[in-house]
Amino acid sequence: MAKNTSGRGRRDLTVKVKTARGRKLSSTRWLQRQLNDPYVQRAKAEGFRGRAAFKIMDLDDKFRFLVPGARVVDLGCAPGGWLQVAIPRINALGEKSGKAVGRIVGVDLQEVEPIAGAEIHQLDFMADGADDQVKSWLGGKADVVMSDMAASASGHKQTDHLRIIALCEAAAYFAFDVLDEGGTFVAKVLAGGAEGELQKLLKQKFTTVANVKPPSSRADSSEKFVIASGFRG
Repeated sequence: MAKNTSGRGRRDLTVKVKTARGRKLSSTRWLQRQLNDPYVQRAKAEGFRGRAAFKIMDLDDKFRFLVPGARVVDLGCAPGGWLQVAIPRINALGEKSGKAVGRIVGVDLQEVEPIAGAEIHQLDFMADGADDQVKSWLGGKADVVMSDMAASASGHKQTDHLRIIALCEAAAYFAFDVLDEGGTFVAKVLAGGAEGELQKLLKQKFTTVANVKPPSSRADSSEKFVIASGFRG
């Protein structure tokens, strides 16, 4: 009878990374986590630019805001994984016969490699006139504003929490300026206690506000996503 080696087999599949001279232990841990992350491996296999693509998939599968014909803005769109997911779902390339054709505009501070079906611009969404510029590119108001942005990590948990909440609030105010009535706002936040004012603001502006941690979000991460739908205009 063959021996049961399933436990040993699982351990053997884990990639171990040695700490190289000059590389921080935290960097080694990050690299090891990346190499052993099934969503990283799946993203590579399916041609997505990052594991974050599966987060927007999970959210849209649950809330259905990326529909054919939707006009979408992706804030902080680099490297483009969310764009890749949205394009076929809103029918931006017109490949779904008989379905409305959507439009998606991605903006980021850095240059992003082009993606067929998306209009990508290098822009600071907090700059004066950015909302009008985006609406002109979109050809009108948006049905969806989504953001997977995160401020650069400082290593101090509470500081990072406050920074991402401030960034999310800025994205929310941008959404108020560009969303059409009935529209949806989707954004990443970090749990930490300072998000109460953001939640209060969103509940004033939208009919429904939900907070979700998608299955593709790492279990040890404090990130969650807010989905605010039914913009009051």
